[in-house]
Amino acid sequence: MKDRPLIMVVDDDPDMLNLLKDLLWLEGFEVHGTRDSREAIALLDEWHPDLVLLDVVMNELDGFQVLDLIRERSNVPVVMVTGRCESPTLRKALNLGADDYVTKPFSAVELVARIKAKLRRAEQQTASGQYKAA
Repeated sequence: MKDRPLIMVVDDDPDMLNLLKDLLWLEGFEVHGTRDSREAIALLDEWHPDLVLLDVVMNELDGFQVLDLIRERSNVPVVMVTGRCESPTLRKALNLGADDYVTKPFSAVELVARIKAKLRRAEQQTASGQYKAA
């Protein structure tokens, strides 16, 4: 992992995208974001993020489709951040390979703690050779 882990934020709401980018930057992360679900897949290969924050409700491709495409390329940790809190949505995200699921509105402290926990786990897996980077 880099000195400043890179978080890729994918959310079609510009206000939420900027809020997440600002929050994570203040917490010491390098942050790149996109509002375009299709672009997110190409940027995954370009940016090689340490973790992806992904909204479920997106333009063109929904978050589930993006997650599926991410999983074809990488085991990068993915945390779904969404306003959808129904059990079937949560179950679908986790079954498709999401590492965590946070509902909006969320606690900034909790979200950052979850991100740091996922990054620690990914770093341990990388050290043991179990992690396939983007």
